[in-house]
Amino acid sequence: MRLSSKRPDPARPRPPAPMQVVQLDLDGPDGPVLAFGPPPGDAGGPAVGGDVFALVRLRGRPVDTVVCRVPPGRSAVDAVAAAARARLTGRQPPAPSPSGGDLPRTSVVVATRDGADRLARTLDSLLAQGHPDFEVVVVDNASATRATRDLVRHKYSGLDTVRVRYVREPVPGLATAHNRGVAVADGMVLAFTDDDVVADPHWLTALTRPFADDPRLGCTTGLILPARLRTPAQILLESHGGFAKGFAPRVYDPRRPPADQPLFPFTAGSFGSGANMAFRATALRRAGGFDPATGTGTPARGGDDLYAFVAVLMAGHRLRYAPEALVWHHHRETWQDLADQTYGYGVGLTASLTALLVRRPGLLPALLRRLPAGLAHARAITARRESGTGTVPGPHGTRDHPWPRHLSRLERRGMLAGPFGYAHARLRLRATGAPAAPDEDAGRG
Repeated sequence: MRLSSKRPDPARPRPPAPMQVVQLDLDGPDGPVLAFGPPPGDAGGPAVGGDVFALVRLRGRPVDTVVCRVPPGRSAVDAVAAAARARLTGRQPPAPSPSGGDLPRTSVVVATRDGADRLARTLDSLLAQGHPDFEVVVVDNASATRATRDLVRHKYSGLDTVRVRYVREPVPGLATAHNRGVAVADGMVLAFTDDDVVADPHWLTALTRPFADDPRLGCTTGLILPARLRTPAQILLESHGGFAKGFAPRVYDPRRPPADQPLFPFTAGSFGSGANMAFRATALRRAGGFDPATGTGTPARGGDDLYAFVAVLMAGHRLRYAPEALVWHHHRETWQDLADQTYGYGVGLTASLTALLVRRPGLLPALLRRLPAGLAHARAITARRESGTGTVPGPHGTRDHPWPRHLSRLERRGMLAGPFGYAHARLRLRATGAPAAPDEDAGRG
């Protein structure tokens, strides 16, 4: 299904122009500029004019985003800095992050399927991490060619500083691929990212340090921002929040359910996303790992991360959102990609809830108590959101670009299909004889 009509609709706002994505580091809310430029991995050069989407940092720490237009003839850094200072007026500089204890040994799992062309960009960013003790496990998930294997073995094997391992998983499905990575990883912490992201240099340190500070912590998630905003589909997604969960750290504790989330813990999408997450290895393995009948590459279309978040929380562990742990995500570029993605989100959401009930039937009473509120929540998150200016995306959550009705309908159709997709995926796995979950005693975590 395509979002555009053959006949122009005069009531529809004109699609926004491409935006340059940059990052600006200030010495304080009204301080001088410390650094300005594109995100890591972007060879497009500095912003020169037009519409700009900027991550604002204070002494390196991400604190907000701003959108502004650079007038002809004006310096881009001056325009963005002025917009950032105006937005930060009255704010106190963030407190320094706790140093904590020694960073835990970490395994970073990257699953990919025929993604060698983009995987190199991700791996290069991982090798630039400042974390002192980690490995990278590349899981090649049912790829049709040997390109991923050849890339890892020829370019990344035998490195002196970071070990990059190649593992093949023939059964398609993101959760199955992640479980393969869990089975071979030797880290005390297991971090996960995707082959379409670039990790900020401080990402792995910020994502894993909380485990040294909190023995009850089972999972961390981090901030996801757009690496590019070049097409209307990318701008539409980001205008409605994208993958970002804000810039305030937050801890979710099953012993103290958050008052502002009556559906907790079943609204797992508010905790984070699979492109930026880490688990204490023992907690993830004891929770059974990822449900292999969920995730991209299966009829369930997604939900593997949501399932794992809830499973770890229900085991009594805390989950922490750490916005300093930043990755830059390459959003899908076309309208059709966005439509497919929207439908998949709906399928994955209800597939993950189905997986929880199938594997943890004791959760049924709690879910039934929350069902009326859950239906209202589902309707709200898939509703058509009206536009503000109809031009460019504003700060996360302002929804300045309209969300089309047919995307709302697609997401709701996906929600209805999710349980059936999960059942289909389980039947397919049973036919292949794939393992249900990683062994709790696997690895050294």
